[in-house]
Amino acid sequence: MKEGPDIARVAALLGDPARANMLTALMGGKALTATELAQEAGVTPQTASSHLAKLEAGQIVIPRKQGRHRYFTLSGPDIVEALEVMMGIANRVGHNRVRTGPKDPELRRARVCYDHLAGDMGVALFDGLSKRKLIKTDLNGVALTDAGVDFANGFGIDLAALRQNRRPLCRECLDWSARQSHLAGSFGAALLDRFYDLGWARRMSESRIVRFSAEGEQKFRELVGD
Repeated sequence: MKEGPDIARVAALLGDPARANMLTALMGGKALTATELAQEAGVTPQTASSHLAKLEAGQIVIPRKQGRHRYFTLSGPDIVEALEVMMGIANRVGHNRVRTGPKDPELRRARVCYDHLAGDMGVALFDGLSKRKLIKTDLNGVALTDAGVDFANGFGIDLAALRQNRRPLCRECLDWSARQSHLAGSFGAALLDRFYDLGWARRMSESRIVRFSAEGEQKFRELVGD
């Protein structure tokens, strides 16, 4: 028997259609109940509980109890990144599920991927920071440059605090809708939080959509060099 990570088990947990729908719903970073996840997956509460038990046993989701309610969240940002990569592959090879509706263009434009900016504007942010030489990409991954450190400090982001946690500061995440990279990691999350704090953007209620104000979008375009 071969030694090493059992990717087949993880793939099986992520690959079931009902579980995939549940995990996609959790990509927005919000904790959801089993009932809410059952609705997202289109299954009965009993079936949802069975799926969630498997995901919990596989350490894909984490349960959190508050009062009489039990909520579920993804176990970490790496799960989101894996889901985004699989979405990109599915999109590239033509395995798409068509969902019509007015929200779709907004989701493609700007949305939350766990806790960082994704969609066309997320890709623009990654490209803009790269062109301004604030981040660099090499065989070791994505990292802040010296100019990027100065930018972060001037933009009101506490890098010292971000470096205290074990999460990577910068990480490249494949955007499933644009099929290009957006910026993940603690710095990517801090940037989106800063956009909220500055009033440039806000997250729409009960949705992954991030909507920029006219002034906020102008400031964002100046930031990325458009």
